[in-house]
Amino acid sequence: MARKSLKAGALTAPLPPVLVTVCAGERKNIITIGWTGILSTHPARTYISVRPERYSYKLLRESGEFVINLATADMAKSVDYCGIYTGAKVNKFKECGFTPIESREVGAPSIAECPLSLECRVIEVIPMGTHDVFIADIVGVSCDEVMLDGAGRLCFDRANLLAYAHGEYFELGKKVGKFGFSTDKTKSNKTKITDKKNADTAAKAALKPANSRNVKFADRDKPLKTGTKNPKTDDGHRPFYLDAPRGRNNKKPTSKKGGRSANGGKRK
Repeated sequence: MARKSLKAGALTAPLPPVLVTVCAGERKNIITIGWTGILSTHPARTYISVRPERYSYKLLRESGEFVINLATADMAKSVDYCGIYTGAKVNKFKECGFTPIESREVGAPSIAECPLSLECRVIEVIPMGTHDVFIADIVGVSCDEVMLDGAGRLCFDRANLLAYAHGEYFELGKKVGKFGFSTDKTKSNKTKITDKKNADTAAKAALKPANSRNVKFADRDKPLKTGTKNPKTDDGHRPFYLDAPRGRNNKKPTSKKGGRSANGGKRK
């Protein structure tokens, strides 16, 4: 398949278009963020990238806290709205019909309608060209109870999450696997593993010399199937693998029953 070079740019996809809530004093706002992700598992650490000219940037600097709220596919229009309009002029909670609820660990509110919220506390701000990166510890997590199964496990397939790719919004599709499924040893995978082993065995056998495959001792004095009679090595001697096996007294063994011996002569 032919490939074409493109101009270097920020083209990672898909991305999670999250709704980030911030609060400084009585001022609270929602900002849509596409540049976000996980930096570390232990400690649980994340980041968001924000342009300094954005209204929420000042609130982030003042408070040092924020909440990452995951958005669902049916929130696409509201997610787009919160990324276009400034909180300095409009109340995004009111305009989008979102309900601010108190977070447990930070002053910024969470969004009740979002399936999962990550409460974050800023530990460092790093300028990165057009954006500043706010690195933060995840100090609290809350979710809608419908996201949990009977064992208390998070089921993201129930969330109908929203994705973003190069200016367009998408609904996540069907599940195609899970972490570690490539090493699954279940019955459905055993057939594939067996087929691979058989293919490897056949490949190795094909690499062996023709005169070393399945040649019986009794047939070694006969011409090989390749048509080569009594081949010799580079020093002029017969190859050792064409000699019949010998007994303890260095004599060729004879057959146990009557008839001819291994060397072709009659038994005495």
